[in-house]
Amino acid sequence: MTTEKLQSIAYKWFEAFNDHNLEQLLSLYDEEAAHFSPKLKIRKPETEGLVVGQEALRSWWQDAFDRLPSLHYKVTSLTANTDRVFMEYVRSVDGEMDMLVAEVLVVKENKIVASRVYHG
Repeated sequence: MTTEKLQSIAYKWFEAFNDHNLEQLLSLYDEEAAHFSPKLKIRKPETEGLVVGQEALRSWWQDAFDRLPSLHYKVTSLTANTDRVFMEYVRSVDGEMDMLVAEVLVVKENKIVASRVYHG
């Protein structure tokens, strides 16, 4: 996959996330995609930070959008290679300090099959 295509997927991801457009966000993911996040591990310890499948992703992100209506990500850097995009961004929520975040999206056949979040 080209760097341009991978970056395009990443920009669509940011657009859907910032619009809180859950259906558009999920359309970027494979049906069995896996997602790991430290916030998920804290908020839902039974998951150990990992959810798999679009329904689990839907539940996680819908909860985030409902709890954090001002949630917004600002891209600071994108680095892409043949099958992944490393994204750096600033997470902003009203009433909270901004957080530096890095996230890796693994892409196969134009769909995100795995994502992993790292907090700074």
